Amino acid sequence: MAAQGALDLIGHTPLVQVKGFDTGLCSLYLKLESQNPSGSIKDRPARAMIEAAERDGRLKPGGTIIEATAGNTGVGLALVGASRGYRTVLVVPDKMSREKVLHAKALGADVILTRSDVGKGHPDYYQDLAQDIRARTPGAIYANQFENPANPAAHEATTGPELLAQMDGDVDAIVVGVGSGGTLTGIGRYMRTHSPKTDMVLADPVGSILAPLVNTGTMTEAGSWVVEGIGEDFVPPNCDLSLVKRAYAISDRDSFSAARDLLRQEGILGGSSSGTLLAAALAYCREQTTPKRVVSLVCDSGAKYLSKVFSDAFVAQEGWLDRPATGTVRDLVINRFAEGGTIVVAPEETLRSAFARMRAADVSQLPVIENGKLVGLVDESDILNRLVEDPRAFETKVRDAMTERLRTLPANAPLTELLPLFAAHLVPVIVDGDDFLGLVTRIDLINELRKKPQ
Repeated sequence: MAAQGALDLIGHTPLVQVKGFDTGLCSLYLKLESQNPSGSIKDRPARAMIEAAERDGRLKPGGTIIEATAGNTGVGLALVGASRGYRTVLVVPDKMSREKVLHAKALGADVILTRSDVGKGHPDYYQDLAQDIRARTPGAIYANQFENPANPAAHEATTGPELLAQMDGDVDAIVVGVGSGGTLTGIGRYMRTHSPKTDMVLADPVGSILAPLVNTGTMTEAGSWVVEGIGEDFVPPNCDLSLVKRAYAISDRDSFSAARDLLRQEGILGGSSSGTLLAAALAYCREQTTPKRVVSLVCDSGAKYLSKVFSDAFVAQEGWLDRPATGTVRDLVINRFAEGGTIVVAPEETLRSAFARMRAADVSQLPVIENGKLVGLVDESDILNRLVEDPRAFETKVRDAMTERLRTLPANAPLTELLPLFAAHLVPVIVDGDDFLGLVTRIDLINELRKKPQ
């Protein structure tokens, strides 16, 4: 029988056994929460929190849902809210992937980006800002996944029972992450009652306070991490860490690597937090001295992270490709080869083609290549100036608009030689002998310098 709308597709996600990894004596299974309608496990609590607010009268027809979110809960709220006629306002830290922000906006949500470098209590901290917006918005509720009891209740009522049934009632350990704590607490409570032998295992990004707190009982100072959706700088009220038997701190590098391996070896497209969970699950499995049945989650779809987890250039910029640094400008342009080379244009192509390529690649200038050699550079200002003079100029040849005055640097030049060119508002062109390697921007240099130890 056909579902009566997308919301009827929430839950009942498939379970698959992992075959392409070394799991030691254990069998490892993944529950594909990425198969929910919005592509993440957060559809479950999103629907539950909205339904609870409707039942108790806090959310009325035409009302507004406000949430502080790493993205997925917000997308889930936008999905459910749109189907029921509510406005959704999401406050999102600025480190979130572009894909998640665009997904939420496409569902009609208003997205407010805020700082990711401040902690709880700061007015720009995403949770504090969301509560402030709620106080100023008539007819609004703050979903508050971090404290809302409907969040863990959704997992206790649906995720836990589904998982145990799919495992025929036999599961020794479940590996989860903590963002709001709803998944851990909900599944953990269900297992405590219906499968007491099942251990809850925490997968946590390095930099989060949660894994150290579980393993040592000590509250540490939070660091920073790139993985989205899990890890915290405080213990959320919905997070019952007493349910956790063991915790693993996983680096961003290992999380990204595991997510990429999951796609290559199993054909499963999972996000960055799924990589964290997989890496922790594998570590747990390999430590066991007796066979165990272990389950983890693919929390969301990797389609939300194509510009991060699955971008070789992003991974290279983070310094995770095991390339030795040379301290020269070569370090900055080599990243571009990870994406198949610099985007270029030929002199006989039109400005329309050049602009389309700039827009698709999100760059503001293109090198002009003829017979394998660099002959010029065309940028946004070249195109703009032509269009101001003549709206039909999009059909002008690149050769007629490009600049041939190029400032080149050899690939072995020190990074400091870039600064005078940037100060003169020039784009450095990097060459290796007669071979063009690429362009370098200020952002490229900032990315390189931030990797250096302070």
